[in-house]
Amino acid sequence: MKLLRLFGIIVCAFCLVAPVAIRAQPAATNLWQLWVSHFNGESSPAIARDGTIYYATFDGKLLAITPAGEIKWTYYMGHEIKSSPAIAEDGTIYFGARDRKLHALTPDGNLKWTLATGAWIDSSPAIGADGTIYFGSWDKKFYALKSDGSLKWIFATSNIVVSSPAIGTDGTIYFGSHDKKFYALQPDGSLRWFFLTGGPITSSPAIATDGTIYFTSTDGCLYALKPDGAERWRLRTGGFTESSPVLDEQGNIYLAVNNTKTCVSADGEKNWDYGSPLLIDNSPAATANGLIYFATAWGDLSAFNAQRQVVWSANIGTGVIPNSSLAIGPDGLIYVGDGRNLNCLGAPNAAPLAKSSWPMFRANPRHTGRVGEN
Repeated sequence: MKLLRLFGIIVCAFCLVAPVAIRAQPAATNLWQLWVSHFNGESSPAIARDGTIYYATFDGKLLAITPAGEIKWTYYMGHEIKSSPAIAEDGTIYFGARDRKLHALTPDGNLKWTLATGAWIDSSPAIGADGTIYFGSWDKKFYALKSDGSLKWIFATSNIVVSSPAIGTDGTIYFGSHDKKFYALQPDGSLRWFFLTGGPITSSPAIATDGTIYFTSTDGCLYALKPDGAERWRLRTGGFTESSPVLDEQGNIYLAVNNTKTCVSADGEKNWDYGSPLLIDNSPAATANGLIYFATAWGDLSAFNAQRQVVWSANIGTGVIPNSSLAIGPDGLIYVGDGRNLNCLGAPNAAPLAKSSWPMFRANPRHTGRVGEN
């Protein structure tokens, strides 16, 4: 499927109108680059409150890395990891893997517990306000665990679940499934409602301050639903996307569609597109100074403003297509992985994340996937 998408992308990549030129700022500076794996992966870095960066690799490692780019410890578990880590309030790190287990580690890298499911876990966990851990599995089930690793409940869907959940202010848990349905569950695991789309749902939702839920489906649409499950609007994006949406402080929605960076208003109107040479499967991030960072093919990192102008761009020099979504620390430093390397960049006029409800993949640097958590 990706080869077919790539063919169409290369043909039309430069057909979009060029942005208005502005005086470019100096490019971001690559402060350090740490080699972590031979294999290109999809897990995204999470940042703990003490500044430790946690990054998982496709060859089965979870690394704890200091802000200076030095490895604190490595946890080896021997199976592929696509799930991105999430960090609890007490520092516990949760992630899924293709050994069919959810893993819980201490901040020192020691194993606390695992819970086995019936198939791979590519879904990234979310952490509720009470410490409950939520995630999906390829066994077609969605799980809720207590912080001690014991099972609270299981909800069965009709197909695999790779979408990572999002948690609303009232505790409602939202996620998509390959059965084409988008689900809303009560904290006790009972179904609140579901919404049927035209294709499998692989990306993860974002939640606005008014409770609107945004998500994409492989049917080529971006959806906006009310908290009661009623459709607010849908926008035909024009292509397949695995990119999950993020929101800026004005409520604009940003995501990638095939090879195109896209901005959509809160009313469902497409504000702009900007083409790239190859696929973009990761998510952007919104900053407090009004910029949107996109990581694209061959290690390119660009900062856009809301008017579609490129403010600065940089190349991290990896020569790899990054599938990992970037993270921004409280000091404005940018962490982006390409599966083989983790890179730390300092941006000109660096700013922390936007004060929106969902400025980056998994909502915040700790990847809790919960509105109101920072």
